[in-house]
Amino acid sequence: MHEARPVAFITGATSGIGAACARRFAAAGWALVLTGRRVDRLASLQRELESAVPVHVAELDVTDHAAVARVVEALPPSFTGIRLLLNSAGLALGKGPAQDADLADWHRMVDTNITGLVNVTRLLLPRLIETGPGATVINIGSIAGHTPYPGGHVYGATKAFVEQFSYNLRCDVSGQGVRVTDLAPGMTESEFTLVRMKGDHAVVDDYYRGTRALRPEDVAEQALHIAELPPHVNITRLEVTPLCQQWSPFTILRDDA
Repeated sequence: MHEARPVAFITGATSGIGAACARRFAAAGWALVLTGRRVDRLASLQRELESAVPVHVAELDVTDHAAVARVVEALPPSFTGIRLLLNSAGLALGKGPAQDADLADWHRMVDTNITGLVNVTRLLLPRLIETGPGATVINIGSIAGHTPYPGGHVYGATKAFVEQFSYNLRCDVSGQGVRVTDLAPGMTESEFTLVRMKGDHAVVDDYYRGTRALRPEDVAEQALHIAELPPHVNITRLEVTPLCQQWSPFTILRDDA
């Protein structure tokens, strides 16, 4: 008998890193559960990939705990044996300093990047534990989780949560054979930045001008590598940046006097 395909459950699959991961894992032969808020994009991705691998899609707002529970409970039998949870749903909003930020943007980042992450993780953990050795949780973090920068305020703080949550989660589930990784990209050219800048193409174009940033496909390649390692190997945190992104010295604020 042929071994059943491994199943990956991917949140935020409608764009950016999530969509790139869906395509990369499909190319590697994984069955897919793809979730996101934009139904039209989910349907398009399903049509694109289902000729190669089994694909189940579900509209999902990860911030809605009850909706997450319904999606998990409604998984078809052939998709219940989850081997990978890839928490890719997340966003940044706003480009200015904290004192000028829209409080609604802060709340939305916390709701999506933190509440959504824990909703999906908690409800899928029993299935991952049942899968056992080789089961993996990959949380898409960011270098912003520990590298402060002007305008990073709440976004960076939410990604710091992702990093520490990943470490603590690993402590709890490694005894059941479940691995946990914080996959933390740096500058990545995707729709993510356009959402952050609220559709301002000029600002986005200027941000990437003269750079060779990561592409979502670069991050997806690392996610697949993590997921397909031997079951006894756990990459606790993987930081991936483009070569052009470098550290800077501390900024010194000087008194003009």
